[in-house]
Amino acid sequence: MPVQIRGTVLTLRRVDAYHALTLVAPAIATKFRPGQFITIAVGGPETSMLGRRAFAVHDVRPDHGGTVEIVFEARGPGTRWLASLRARDTLDTVGPLGRPFPIPRDPSSCLLIGVGYGSAPLFGLAARLRERGSSTDYLLGGDSAERVFGALTARRNGRSAAVATTDGSFGARGAVTGLMEQIIREARTDVIYACAPVPVLREVAAIAGRYDIPVQASVDVPMACGTGVCMGCVLPVTGTDGITRIVRSCVDGPVFRADLVRWDDVGTIPFDALGAPGWSARGEWGGGQPPHDRGVIRGVVPPGQQSYAG
Repeated sequence: MPVQIRGTVLTLRRVDAYHALTLVAPAIATKFRPGQFITIAVGGPETSMLGRRAFAVHDVRPDHGGTVEIVFEARGPGTRWLASLRARDTLDTVGPLGRPFPIPRDPSSCLLIGVGYGSAPLFGLAARLRERGSSTDYLLGGDSAERVFGALTARRNGRSAAVATTDGSFGARGAVTGLMEQIIREARTDVIYACAPVPVLREVAAIAGRYDIPVQASVDVPMACGTGVCMGCVLPVTGTDGITRIVRSCVDGPVFRADLVRWDDVGTIPFDALGAPGWSARGEWGGGQPPHDRGVIRGVVPPGQQSYAG
């Protein structure tokens, strides 16, 4: 069960284009599992910014004061306010939230893919994988060198580490997905873990599907409450029964089997989703809107326009 606490800021430092904030929050640190996230109230007690901000967790140290570290970019009013904090300031924090990454029962060859500061949760996951005897290969990316997070750590701790940047300033030029197939073949990858914007996750899932490799994807969609109340982070996911349901990323995820997410329909209500106009129990279109007409979900940003919350 998540807890709500007032955590004390221990440190706030710059990491290239990003900020890393370490919070003393032992009640959260002891419950945390890699892949989960926290939400933070921003702006202070008299702010007009009522919505919390959701952050993936980069590192926890339950045995060293119970600290929790997040990594973020100061791009909106909420994150700019966070970047202005000082040590010993306090933050209203809720966590840990969401479903964690599943860990293979047997030692496996694991490829970890991250873009920008979305790579942050991969490093705690990697430590857990190594504890279970699995090997880790990293594939990290960003728009430029300063927007690649964790490359040095990946090279120190991973079996291998590859980097791609859009402008070619660090590693290969292009998207991270351009290096995927080579790494899969060389590393003999058994499973892929990915933290990236939706368009990248869609491509990761497509490439992995050609090799029949399972992907566990931490889905980047905007969140508000983080507890499943506001319905602002929904996306279409097909269940093992073959029925598509509109699920909440914050409580049913943020980690999903990538092959079950309908990536092309994120931001819409597919005509054949459970409860959609014209849906029938037999999975047939029964009238209402025609099958090619998808209704946009209010508050959800269409694919290709998602960005990390500010």
